[in-house]
Amino acid sequence: MGSAERAPKRPKGSVETLPSGALRVSVYAGIDPVSKRRHYLRETIPAGTPKASREAEKVMRRLQTQIDERRQPRTSATVSQLVERHLDLVDLEETTVRTYRGYMKHHIVPIIGHVKVGAVEADLLDSYYAELRRCRLHCDRRAFTEHRTERLHECDSRCKLHECRPLGASTIRQIHFILSGAFRQAVRWKWVGVNPMPTGQPPAAPKPDPRPPSAAEAVRLLEEAFRDRPWGAFIWLAMTTGARRGELCALRWSRVDLDNGTIVIDSSVAQNSSKKWLKDTKTHQQRRLAVDAGTVALLRAHKDECQAQAALVGTKLSPDAFVFSLAPDHSEFLVPDSVSQRYSKAAARLGIDTHLHNLRHYSATELIAAGVDIRTVAGRLGHGGGGTTTLRVYTAFVSESDQRAAQTLFARLPSRPEQRTESERARVDPRSPYEHVAAAISAAVTAGEFSPGSALPPTAELAQNHNVSPGTVRRAIKLLADWGLVDDARRITQPE
Repeated sequence: MGSAERAPKRPKGSVETLPSGALRVSVYAGIDPVSKRRHYLRETIPAGTPKASREAEKVMRRLQTQIDERRQPRTSATVSQLVERHLDLVDLEETTVRTYRGYMKHHIVPIIGHVKVGAVEADLLDSYYAELRRCRLHCDRRAFTEHRTERLHECDSRCKLHECRPLGASTIRQIHFILSGAFRQAVRWKWVGVNPMPTGQPPAAPKPDPRPPSAAEAVRLLEEAFRDRPWGAFIWLAMTTGARRGELCALRWSRVDLDNGTIVIDSSVAQNSSKKWLKDTKTHQQRRLAVDAGTVALLRAHKDECQAQAALVGTKLSPDAFVFSLAPDHSEFLVPDSVSQRYSKAAARLGIDTHLHNLRHYSATELIAAGVDIRTVAGRLGHGGGGTTTLRVYTAFVSESDQRAAQTLFARLPSRPEQRTESERARVDPRSPYEHVAAAISAAVTAGEFSPGSALPPTAELAQNHNVSPGTVRRAIKLLADWGLVDDARRITQPE
């Protein structure tokens, strides 16, 4: 017969008498996987407890049983250490990890970062979520001033007395998902025996509330955008395709088929502080979008203008050049944050409370109102789930579309502003000094200060009157000739 199997040794334990008379029970629980130090489970028996020695033996047996059954935390690691290691190992987009680290820095570490992972329970989570709902800055309820910058400065109207504002429900839910993922890993690593996160109750998911601009607002936004034709083309494409800002910034001419009227969206521009790079789309899938004849004509004109500008500086567009760029050869993409800031500033000048992402909502709601099926709308927007996301976000607009006539999206879009030549534009919207001089002389002709057939004053006199150089006056007179107000002899041909 073989020898009997030996029973495994129970974890070693000890009982220590503290100066206060209390008994502290310690049981060795192995090596801490984070600190690499010896890890103990400890529990204190208060001084004066009846039969304290016997109670200490019970506590020791209970702690030993927890270790035998692996129900005890194997580490004294804190929540901060757990989340940090989780974010180091998790497979997520760099931009997502950056966002999560921001949440960790501002909303996890200051409140529960010091708590040991084994001490996280339902009551702690409920208190934590309540604090997030109380104040997003997690103030101590004392009055203080929120300064516009941490640098040395003189306070102005932007430095205001702090008022507690809750963290948004969607942000709290994201923090809950970060902690849930971290504790699922902790269970796998046997840092804790049980995942406490299901016991927490984060706020309910907020109902989607897309706020697309109205048709009248869309017209005004387009008119403002087309003051700069390349920028107008960008906004028009955002409105007609519903593409994300990063996708439009990454769009290349090689992905635009003007003959067949299609655009392929297969990449996006990501931004992380000062770092910018090209990556896959949000859903990691490409999509092919059809565009209308008007949009094709606009893109053709935009491409011709880009090629002409490149030729002026002795270069040309490569087949893989970006559709929208500030570089003469269009070799560099636009920065998404800069695009959003420019759009927001233009909307603010018009008195419209909106942002660039709302053009995506505009495209979706107009398609739905036109009777386009949800799966097609989802495909154009790049939503995953076969239309589930689209239906959830635009439920109200789907209901409304049942009561409206079915029309195509492009028939509903506001008319594109009429394209004017630079000479025509200068007549109604002078910008340069010579344009202002020409506009002033034109106004004088209209007011009857110059009669038909009379000659303009000498160039030097006009330059002195308008406080500009003679060259500026000569350019202004050429512009007046383009408008048909003066002839080659600088005589007034007709009143305006």
